[in-house]
Amino acid sequence: MTASLQSTDPIKPPTAWHRLHTHWEGGEEKVRQGLPHSQLSPAWQILLLGDGSPTRHLQLLTTEPTEVDVIDMSPVGMDRDGAPDAIELVPGPRLRRQVWLKTASGQRLAYAASWWEASHVDEYLQNRSLPIWASLARLRTELYRDVQGLYYGESKALELAFGEKGPFWGRHYLFWHHGKPLTLIYEVFSPYLTRYLGPMKREE
Repeated sequence: MTASLQSTDPIKPPTAWHRLHTHWEGGEEKVRQGLPHSQLSPAWQILLLGDGSPTRHLQLLTTEPTEVDVIDMSPVGMDRDGAPDAIELVPGPRLRRQVWLKTASGQRLAYAASWWEASHVDEYLQNRSLPIWASLARLRTELYRDVQGLYYGESKALELAFGEKGPFWGRHYLFWHHGKPLTLIYEVFSPYLTRYLGPMKREE
């Protein structure tokens, strides 16, 4: 595993985030319509295209609490940071947060990068070791999860971190609060989840 994947030093955070090198991408129309089951199985579509909490879904699948390993909290200012175009909707200057979502026993299940208005991140992430959904639920924050994009692609760093071969499925979405975008989140799920969800695609 590379040093950047392991770093938790706030002075020397990872300088990049793990965007997939995509074989295929789909926008909001694909999100609304869903994909052929030969491309993505029904169970995986519920995980990727649903508007529920992924940390809650992962806990239900594995029967273990979903924990967060924060590996990066980096100020990125007004930089686009290679993020999806929706980053323009998140007010700046911005802060980028990267985490692993894992079981209590340590199995990494997903990777997430998120971008927040730097001046408000402490308001919403009072305990930064909690999953975002748990933090916001404690504040009784009403949210709308707006899934906007799907990705299917490769990442050597994620192969090392997950201990699983790619390609991987990912997505990005906005959290809306009081009609305004609160944060942009980019998530990639480990193929380890095939143990619970079955194959990623249905063979014809």
